[in-house]
Amino acid sequence: MKAVVVEQYAPIDQIGLREIPTPEPGLGQIRVRVHAASIGFVDGLKVEGRYQTKDALPFTPGAEFAGVVDAVAGDVAGIAPGMRVMGAARSGALAEHIVVPPDAVEIMPDGLSMEAAAAFRTNYLTALYALGERGSLKAGEQLLVLGAAGGTGIAAIQVGKLLGARIVAAASTEEKRNFAASFGADAVVDYTKPDWRDALKDATGGHGADVIFDPVGGEVSLQAFRSIAWNGRHVVVGFAAGSIPALPFNLPLLKGGLLIGVDAAQIARREPEAQARVMTQLSAWLNDGRLTPVVGKVFAFDDFRAAFTTMQTRAALGKMVVRIGS
Repeated sequence: MKAVVVEQYAPIDQIGLREIPTPEPGLGQIRVRVHAASIGFVDGLKVEGRYQTKDALPFTPGAEFAGVVDAVAGDVAGIAPGMRVMGAARSGALAEHIVVPPDAVEIMPDGLSMEAAAAFRTNYLTALYALGERGSLKAGEQLLVLGAAGGTGIAAIQVGKLLGARIVAAASTEEKRNFAASFGADAVVDYTKPDWRDALKDATGGHGADVIFDPVGGEVSLQAFRSIAWNGRHVVVGFAAGSIPALPFNLPLLKGGLLIGVDAAQIARREPEAQARVMTQLSAWLNDGRLTPVVGKVFAFDDFRAAFTTMQTRAALGKMVVRIGS
């Protein structure tokens, strides 16, 4: 089969497609013929060996995928060849086949495209866990979404609206702000402007943000916390800006604010009950049509490097998806 193979940690332009043996499922495993895989910020870090944990070389990057089951071990029940599934794994999705345990996948809702299914799990799990389980977002509260046009940002806007919040979307370009508004943001602000906190104050009627969803980091995170409402919750989900801010401890004291960390990769292991609640709610929203995953640009398998480059340069609107098979 064809697969993206990282033989040495390196920039994406030095990584290529290779022909490798098609894996066979072992006990307790299924094999999926991958139709689409999505690319996230973490995938780019892993390829270059800059993530907090390193995958053993050689490895195939890509965590999220959608496809059709084509082989099942004899001891697996409830999943059969021909089923359309979407799922997530530590790595291996940027390949024509992937072998995973059955609990790594779920059956795709009818009518959902392979591309949308591949863009779903991590972003929307992160958004609902961060806002609902950790941020305790309530109907009527003010939600500030930083990096609002990216994959997790758009997911947070959609989930925040379903939870009944009023959304202020912060993004760096007019195109990104318009994109965020098209998915339900009630107001938008340009956080590249020196006076953007004044615009945020106006957008929230002087109240400030009750919850901040933050996949960005850097100086903008510090400025956002300075505009948090009393008893506000600042939920950190990543550092797309590339720098990790240091928060002065007097700010949480003065604001009565909470700084909350969310690492989606650890939820299943550390809080399986919370993950089950979140996935059950997300599946319900998918199945009743209230939630449709946002797909950014779709790339051909041979153009997988462009998907990484678009994501890494922060030019992305939504989540980047690579179409692998059909």
